[in-house]
Amino acid sequence: MIRVVRRAPLGDPIEVEIRGARICVRHVELAMFSVEPAGDSA
Repeated sequence: MIRVVRRAPLGDPIEVEIRGARICVRHVELAMFSVEPAGDSA
């Protein structure tokens, strides 16, 4: 799951949480992300 945690006062960078890890990324870097639904692991 990817969750936006918070944004900088001027909107860039954005802190996101991915599988419990928090990272800060800029809008330019976010444009390179590709998100796909996860398959069932059961």
